[in-house]
Amino acid sequence: MASDRTLKVDRVAVIGAGACGLAAAKYLKAENKFSKIEVFDQRATAGGLWNYTPLHVVDSDFTIPRTKPSDRPDTLVHDDNDADAAPPVVVSPVYDQLETNIPHTLMNYCDQPFPEGSALFPPHVVVQKYLHKNAENVSSLLSLETQVLEVRRTKAAGVKSAAWEIDTQHVPSGTKRMTEFDAVVVANGHYNDPFVPDIAGLAAFNEAHPGVVTHSKFYRRPDPFKGQKVIVVGNSASGIDLSAQIATVAQSPVLVSEKEKPNPSTTSTPAVASTDDVPPPIRNVPEIVEFLPAQCGVRFADGVVETNIDAVVFCTGYFYSYPFLRSLEPHITVPDGSHVPGLYDHILSVHEPTLTFLGIPQRIVPFPVAEAQSAWVARLFSGRLPLPSTEMMQNWLDELIAEKGIGKQLHNLAFPRDVEYINRLHDRSMQAARNPDLLPNEGIGKLPPYWGPEKAWTRERFPMIKLAARALGEKRFGIQKLEQLGFDYKAWAASAEADASKEAEKS
Repeated sequence: MASDRTLKVDRVAVIGAGACGLAAAKYLKAENKFSKIEVFDQRATAGGLWNYTPLHVVDSDFTIPRTKPSDRPDTLVHDDNDADAAPPVVVSPVYDQLETNIPHTLMNYCDQPFPEGSALFPPHVVVQKYLHKNAENVSSLLSLETQVLEVRRTKAAGVKSAAWEIDTQHVPSGTKRMTEFDAVVVANGHYNDPFVPDIAGLAAFNEAHPGVVTHSKFYRRPDPFKGQKVIVVGNSASGIDLSAQIATVAQSPVLVSEKEKPNPSTTSTPAVASTDDVPPPIRNVPEIVEFLPAQCGVRFADGVVETNIDAVVFCTGYFYSYPFLRSLEPHITVPDGSHVPGLYDHILSVHEPTLTFLGIPQRIVPFPVAEAQSAWVARLFSGRLPLPSTEMMQNWLDELIAEKGIGKQLHNLAFPRDVEYINRLHDRSMQAARNPDLLPNEGIGKLPPYWGPEKAWTRERFPMIKLAARALGEKRFGIQKLEQLGFDYKAWAASAEADASKEAEKS
């Protein structure tokens, strides 16, 4: 079901200069094929969400509840205390004490390790500097402080010609322009448009008690919650992290409302100690089924009511949101924002082969996945790889939907699927036509990542590695290697080999 069709692409637009967009820029540039590569980002510097914003402000577009993706460009905000001096920014979900929950030895781009001496789980500022450094090699391709307003298809999609018009606006000046491209890479991420479920009474509660309900996107530090009675809604990565931080200053216990119990093997839940005399600082409670405005309270699924609540922080995730693609048919954004329909291998639009998406999968290690995706896309666009047939792409998508259904699980590539995915894309990219006169590595081009046994071993264990680091408290920032936490792949492999030999001898 392979195809002998190849794409005819000369001008490529990349939307977003975060981790995914930078990966795309590197691999597209490495093809030495395209006359124009332009990477748009509405922020003043590359790095995407890792560009921390300290502002204590909320997007004017933010609503409570919030159950569908926005159909407008991202809101640019000013610091209320410095509205005249500071330029407008896009609020980042990065908070003061954020550190990665992935070891940097696994998180990094395959051609660039983190700086020597970096903590194994580096703080956000280290990641920001790492991305800024990587952006230097593609700086000539970046159009920063440029917001993408709309992407339009200019003619019926086809293999030989599929032109796109992109309307943009320069943020400081307000100047608008339209540029035409042959292909588009969407790399704007999916941690920007917050989701807040529509729970009975929530809208009335928010109207009666403005400012009590917020979302993790706008959290920066625990200080504002000092002495308060707090409910954190959600117990995934951000819920776990924020509840632990808030619990250091808030009334005890912080109530963590969850639909499902977290899986200890896939989360980085901090240890919460208690004694006979001191209650634990965090208590898990069922999901909220009703907000009670008159009592400033909530009712949980078990019937228990809590009143006089000071703060409710929703750590309920984000939508897949593409307001600049609103004119496309069929629609890219589904009403509930839970997934992106019509994508082959979570990347390529079945209906529009010159429209691709990076970073869609969930439960992955984003940087190397973006590299693996970018390597394949760059080779497709340069014509070194044939375009998969429409039938092949649709069959793949139908099988995925049959397995996972329609919804948020569609893009879940939790281990070991993410390892298999990276390596499958690697193998595809390595099959591209070689061009020794133009490309390095004997004409193969820029090499994509490949995860061998040691990477896969580390990937499987990184939640446990994170727990081991957290148990060290502040000393964890001095940990730079896995072995310092007792995770030694070579020792494990030698032991496993010895055990296998003993079993072989018995048989």
